Amino acid sequence: MQSTRLGHSDLEVSKVCLGTMTFGEQVGEADAHAILDHALARGLNFIDTAEMYAVPARRETYGATETIIGRWFARRPDARGRVVLATKVAGPSRNMDWVRNGSDNLLPAEIVQACDDSLRRLQTDVIDLYQIHWPNRNAPSFGALYFDPSKDRAYTSIHEQLQALSGLVRAGKVRHIGLSNETPWGLAEFVRLAEQHGLPRVASVQNPYALVNRAVDNGLDEALHRTGVSLLAYSPLGFGTLTGKYDRPGFDPDQPQLGRLAKFPSMRLQRWARDETLAAARQYNALARAHGLTPTQLALAFCYRSWRVASTIIGVTSVAQLDENLAAWDTVLSPELLAAIDAIRWRHRDPAQ
Repeated sequence: MQSTRLGHSDLEVSKVCLGTMTFGEQVGEADAHAILDHALARGLNFIDTAEMYAVPARRETYGATETIIGRWFARRPDARGRVVLATKVAGPSRNMDWVRNGSDNLLPAEIVQACDDSLRRLQTDVIDLYQIHWPNRNAPSFGALYFDPSKDRAYTSIHEQLQALSGLVRAGKVRHIGLSNETPWGLAEFVRLAEQHGLPRVASVQNPYALVNRAVDNGLDEALHRTGVSLLAYSPLGFGTLTGKYDRPGFDPDQPQLGRLAKFPSMRLQRWARDETLAAARQYNALARAHGLTPTQLALAFCYRSWRVASTIIGVTSVAQLDENLAAWDTVLSPELLAAIDAIRWRHRDPAQ
């Protein structure tokens, strides 16, 4: 597996990252450990998690994913030194009153406490990449299309967030920092303030990037390139819509091949289950088949080969699924096929934005 350096950091990570938000909900601990073992054996050295996982987020599973990974490290003491470990502190409440009592502001002391809690669950002394899961300020994310200045409020400033993260770096608890679900302005401001005040510089931004959501291409890609910050692409399969499993209408949870959108009704309210997203996904899936590819191969190859993407985060529920996703690494999309992809985007734009 090829590797790359994240931003201006010294983190060398595999071009494919194992996402773990299924661990503790769809995937039990034994199977999760088997997936982690296999990922390491296949050359993946990059693991991403978050304090709020498993997904869908519930009070009962808050922190479960980190705990499962921590037990894997305890069982595999050789693994920690071979892994670049990334996790995230949750931003302000998104109707999760079990996270910091549903606070709508992320305080510096809470960043420190969240990091300490993650270290304990992960059974490690240091987090290689510590990310803010979504902006603390008023900003469009998770399917919101527009910035609404009327929703602005008092919040812990970006400078104060950087100061708190800097304390974690100085204490040796965190090596490098990153952002997630961030906007071009937010990225630029984090970089500007870090350079102005001698604070840690963000190494990466973790945002969705998939055939049905290429919002990154609308300006964030330029900001990432010019600031020397790496993109970690999540949901490259559009929550399963780009695998072909939802090409037939309906979300019948009794169909074993269907995934999260079928199993968890709450997730059908998300951007990935919009009618427009499903319609666009079906066109991309048909395009793949017409060119002798599986929908999964087309969707993953698009991310794997994009100059914008440093590492693509894949979430799986089995070892077999992990192997299928890694097999797509060797798929190369012709200029003609890339042009056909852009033609579909011209008609449908980014329905899962």
